[in-house]
Amino acid sequence: MSLQNYFFNKIFTACARLCLLCLLPSAASAQEPAALVNPFIGTSNYGATHPGPVLPAGLASVCPFNTAFKKGEGNVFEKDSEWHSRPYVHENSFLTGYSHVNLSGVGCPDLGSILLMPTTGELVLDPEQYGSTYADEQASPGYYAHTLDKYGVKVELSATLRSGISRYTFPAGQANVLLNLGLGLTNETGAMLRIVSDQEVEGFKMIGDFCYHPEDVRPVYFAARLSRPAADYGAWKKMPKYQEAEAAWTKYDDAFKPYPAYRQEIAGDNIGAYFSYNLPEGEVIEVKVGISYTSIENARLNLEAEQPGFDFEGTRRNAGQAWNEMLSRIELKGGTKEDKTIFYTALYHLLLHPNIFQDANGEYRAMESGEIKNTGGKNRYTVFSLWDTYRNVHPLLSLVYPELQLDMVRSMVDMYRESGWLPKWELLSMETGVMVGDPATPVIADTWLRGLTDFDVQTAYEAALKAATRLQDNKLRPGLLYYDSLGFIPENNAEKVWGTVSTTLEYNIADWNLAQLAQSLGKEEDHQRFLRRSISYRNYLDPKTGMLRPRLADGSWLYPFDPEAGKNFEPVVGYVEGNAWQYRFYVPHDIRGLIDLLGGDEFFFEQLKACFDTDNYDMANEPDITYPFLFNYIKGKEQFTSETVRRLIRQYYFNAPEGLPGNDDTGTLSAWLLFSMMGIYPTCPGDMYFAISSPVFDEVKIHLDSNYYPGKELIIEAVNAKGDEHLLIDKMEWNGKRHKPYFISHQELVNGGRLSVILK
Repeated sequence: MSLQNYFFNKIFTACARLCLLCLLPSAASAQEPAALVNPFIGTSNYGATHPGPVLPAGLASVCPFNTAFKKGEGNVFEKDSEWHSRPYVHENSFLTGYSHVNLSGVGCPDLGSILLMPTTGELVLDPEQYGSTYADEQASPGYYAHTLDKYGVKVELSATLRSGISRYTFPAGQANVLLNLGLGLTNETGAMLRIVSDQEVEGFKMIGDFCYHPEDVRPVYFAARLSRPAADYGAWKKMPKYQEAEAAWTKYDDAFKPYPAYRQEIAGDNIGAYFSYNLPEGEVIEVKVGISYTSIENARLNLEAEQPGFDFEGTRRNAGQAWNEMLSRIELKGGTKEDKTIFYTALYHLLLHPNIFQDANGEYRAMESGEIKNTGGKNRYTVFSLWDTYRNVHPLLSLVYPELQLDMVRSMVDMYRESGWLPKWELLSMETGVMVGDPATPVIADTWLRGLTDFDVQTAYEAALKAATRLQDNKLRPGLLYYDSLGFIPENNAEKVWGTVSTTLEYNIADWNLAQLAQSLGKEEDHQRFLRRSISYRNYLDPKTGMLRPRLADGSWLYPFDPEAGKNFEPVVGYVEGNAWQYRFYVPHDIRGLIDLLGGDEFFFEQLKACFDTDNYDMANEPDITYPFLFNYIKGKEQFTSETVRRLIRQYYFNAPEGLPGNDDTGTLSAWLLFSMMGIYPTCPGDMYFAISSPVFDEVKIHLDSNYYPGKELIIEAVNAKGDEHLLIDKMEWNGKRHKPYFISHQELVNGGRLSVILK
């Protein structure tokens, strides 16, 4: 069943379910996983998450927008010139509205647009003047609320897949609802709105320029409807301040000029609409906003399909139930309440992106061209931060949510059909080109090898082969001619490849995955070709330093060379968002080969441990996040995996706004936590073996999807667990039989059964 149909079925049967829930004891409802989620985790420390309501894989979200201004000295709020990528930061408290399209856990600014804001009293249109601090925040999956200090307005928010709804409870007097299309995180400012009536407005806002790629620009369309007609309404536009020499122009002093209601349509960079009322104490106004990336008509269609009336409580209940349905795929026993909270919040964050892109009628914008196409009843996904997510997010989705993973792979293959290339960092059917490597190939190969084969693998293979063999004008793999002929990308290359060592290592992983896929498809010549090319990282191994060191075209080593340069995230030659230490062991497809090259188990162990001891390990970035599990490759040293993983969990993940190590990268850091707390981890995409470590919980039960896997459930239990006191693994059993390796295959796990990890 598609995710779209899944949620609509839930909506139609919500009333029956709610009646049943009323008959259950309160203790049962307390066990619902959605009740354990804390949406504020990750809203500080650059986690870039937000607490606003959104459905699993939802296209729309409603988020309190508080990053336009920041708190300065003396508790004074001032304009923030460094908004970064977050619509919401927990330590800020000056709010200028509630945005309806948002991203979670990304490193560049975009979206954060289509802002509503309730105010009282005389109409004020400047967000610097009408913004307000707030109090009494609360959030849960599908719901957010607080009270605006300046106005005494209680604000409540919820969402459906493609629309948001707000409920404002006003004090007596004049009440205003403002729609601001000027504010936002996108680097684009153009917009248009049309006032349809005294309770409806529609239009679009330009978005894009993600990570400052000016060619990536698209409109996001909306249709907004208020629950009652306004006594007064109209539009506004901020008029620019012109020079004296331009006397032909009318001069305004950066003013927000209102237009009366008869001015029904307006366009510009800083525009908005207002609806004003005279209300008694405690009166409520609800506003619902439909979102689309194809047209205003489809934005209205989405609104009618998902919110035909004004039913805030019903929308809120349906959102909470949708989250409980998805989060309940994994059940926990034991562990502390704090442990369960950070686990289920991580699972919540994992399910936000990629998210659906098509409208209720199946229409969506095609990759790159912008042509309007139709999914034919299937789901089309967007927001593929693949440099991050190929490492662990997609293996986790394959295990727990295979139906979602297959839809995502189908979307990726369709992107190739539409644009001629697989995605790298796709956003709203635009290729942003952010980061390096060819991360789509490992995702496709890994999905196929896990037994999820219901996609056009021949077209997928064709796409991956093109990326791996087009030696020039290669949109996915720049520098491939050097890589193919020299076995590495020299630092002084003509294409100015970013991070030559890092990029080569990424190509190695993609080639190894392509080799595995080729072998599975009976393409033995391709298998051997890409397998040989996948170990070309060895050309970077400097015997003097034991590091993977940048080289020049003549084969000489880059000089000078400091393996710790870039340790604190500053740019460094040869590496992408990391240093030589953080990329030293980044050949997960050939760890045994690397161990032999470095001189054997003991030296590898000493150097791997030194990566942590010298503070070169970076929990907040992707290249080295698998390193804690590499101790499992060294016989007799496996205990260091469990010890290191648990230490990192306790050091970097906790139930607080700053409870993520850094940018969640659309669920990647959350996926690391989920696997680590369960006690298994995929050390390399395309490798069907999980590394085993000590689980945090007494029991983790994964309900396997019988449409894709033979097993009914997978249980991972920790026997003799006593908090963090017993971390070392004494022995392991799989379905009651002794299991000696510190790895276990995906195929064994999805057959169902019990993995018992006995601790000491």
